[in-house]
Amino acid sequence: MSAAEGPLVVGVDTSTQSTKALVVDVATGRVVASGQAPHTVTSGAGRESDPRQWWDALTEALRQCGEAAHEAAAVSIGGQQHGLVTLDEQGEPVRPALLWNDVRSAPQASRLVEELGGAKAWADRTGSLPTASFTVTKWAWLAEHEPDAVRATKAVRLPHDYLTERLTGQGTTDRGDVSGTGWWASATEAYDEEILAHVGLDPALLPRVVRPGEVAGTVRDGHDLPFSKGTLVACGTGDNAAAALGLGVRPGTPVMSLGTSGTVYAVSEHRPADPTGTVAGFADARGDWLPLACTLNCTLAVDRVAALLGLDREAVEPGRGVTLLPFLDGERTPNLPHSSGLLHGLRHDTTGGQLLQAAYDGAVYSLLAALDLVLDQDADPSAPLLLIGGGARGTAWQQTVRRLSGRPVQVPQAKELVALGAAAQAAGLLTGEDPAAVARRWGTAEGPVLDAVERDEETLSRLAGVLSDAAPLLERAPENGRRRPGGRRPTAAP
Repeated sequence: MSAAEGPLVVGVDTSTQSTKALVVDVATGRVVASGQAPHTVTSGAGRESDPRQWWDALTEALRQCGEAAHEAAAVSIGGQQHGLVTLDEQGEPVRPALLWNDVRSAPQASRLVEELGGAKAWADRTGSLPTASFTVTKWAWLAEHEPDAVRATKAVRLPHDYLTERLTGQGTTDRGDVSGTGWWASATEAYDEEILAHVGLDPALLPRVVRPGEVAGTVRDGHDLPFSKGTLVACGTGDNAAAALGLGVRPGTPVMSLGTSGTVYAVSEHRPADPTGTVAGFADARGDWLPLACTLNCTLAVDRVAALLGLDREAVEPGRGVTLLPFLDGERTPNLPHSSGLLHGLRHDTTGGQLLQAAYDGAVYSLLAALDLVLDQDADPSAPLLLIGGGARGTAWQQTVRRLSGRPVQVPQAKELVALGAAAQAAGLLTGEDPAAVARRWGTAEGPVLDAVERDEETLSRLAGVLSDAAPLLERAPENGRRRPGGRRPTAAP
């Protein structure tokens, strides 16, 4: 037995680029073993991955954990949201999964909003306005472009569902992840039969929604993983809901995550329904709600700008005249799926470091523009903004968030919060505790607090003006140069 005070659990984060596994001591929160393995994503018009790579990566990550994984009493999977996994009768993928950042379904998203009652009706019904990121739009795209694949599909899953099912042999999901599909009604907490019928998806193909604290199953025989037979499997959840568990956040505490995508969210006791589509009305993994805004372009986009300039990502310089909107992969917030990066205000004396700082400003601005809509009456205006994700420890990211938000910023010392949240969920099965309370007991949100600085209103105003003025250009569909039908103007200012 590993030197641990309590039982061990495994928390998994299957993200866009890799799968990570942590073995955690339930009593102390100490990570006793860890492993990580990559998987690939296609480039070009679509973003796809073979789900079997996720399983292979999970197998390798757990192998790296050694004997500690075998001693675990429970496991939970946190995973990238929205991805469409289609399985045949044997449970094998019909085709590669369509990932959250595949924006080819933008036309289907616009049509679905128009065909099923408009923006307010969707928000009231599902809590969210579907964009190209949502699973329902990807299914509609698949039905239109690959009908043979649809006919061959006998089960539809999300990424974390796929791995959980391979562990247990049972098709399950949870309210946190399913709330990002677009076919789960947050008002009734059930699959929406009218939406499913409209897109031609048989509800029998969908997994059972496991309630918070309920066991999804046990690890079955016939696999190469180091788990003991009968190891408990929690329902798992989407990556943002898992990170919220991993932080143990209470209602009203703002969180900004800087990763491949950028997100701002807060746990709320009130069901959100934003008809503008800026805020997604997701459920959390505990029984509350997780209003959230997500951008497609965050750390990877800024790193790409740094690489183009031949600069280190920290080599920023102050400058007031240049504006860069780093929408390199289209954008979700603001809803501009056909957009590309836009540079304005370039002068002879503009430096590379100023251009790089402008990329940081543009990425953070998009998130802050949604923060006030994410926070509700539960919010504590004096609470520090929790900064997490791969970019959170970067000085340039920290200083940009402080300057543009005007808020104190806290950087939790704990890493791999999605996997820690999944571990807390698994621990809750063993102890009967609220997983968020488990994470608070582990002290995962503890970390230095950076004092607030004066908010940079000049930069915020300039970004808002450029974004508003450039909207017709950013909304053009690349294939015909015309403005995207049904497009919504971007939000102007935070």
